[in-house]
Amino acid sequence: MTSVARLLLEVLVVIAAFLDLRGRRIPNWLTLPAVVAGIGINTWQSGWTGLKASLLGLLLAFAVYGGLFALRAMGGGDVKLMAAVGAFAGPEHWLWIFAITAVAGGLFALVTLATRGGFDRAMANVAMILGDLARLRAPHESRPDLDVSHPAARTLPHGAAIATGVVIYCQWLAR
Repeated sequence: MTSVARLLLEVLVVIAAFLDLRGRRIPNWLTLPAVVAGIGINTWQSGWTGLKASLLGLLLAFAVYGGLFALRAMGGGDVKLMAAVGAFAGPEHWLWIFAITAVAGGLFALVTLATRGGFDRAMANVAMILGDLARLRAPHESRPDLDVSHPAARTLPHGAAIATGVVIYCQWLAR
């Protein structure tokens, strides 16, 4: 990933995190042009190789986050933001960003549980979710409040975790 792509990607995710923290939405007007920009920049800088990397990163991100969206564990804006990240980063960089984002999201969740309570409930939810997934059943079918769009769902602004993963990767690991 070139320095121009890294800089634009970092700006994108910081804006997305701000919007997600403020309004709990990551808008299409931000994510969809970002997908096009990621593909365009990589194609312009690396030709067919860059186009291939962008499309593979986009598809990988969409497959992983699309699966979470299908389970109603992730919002649509998060899916589109990570697809844009994949278009900028390509599959190899995206996998690192995904891993860092997962750790950041887990830490954010633990801090939220520590400050707001609910650790026992969260652990019971994790056990129930794993049990449902082992039985090939979507967890929200037995517990509607596990659907991120349900009014009683306890959610976190995942855009902040994505921004953390991208910035850590771009600033310390991608150089």
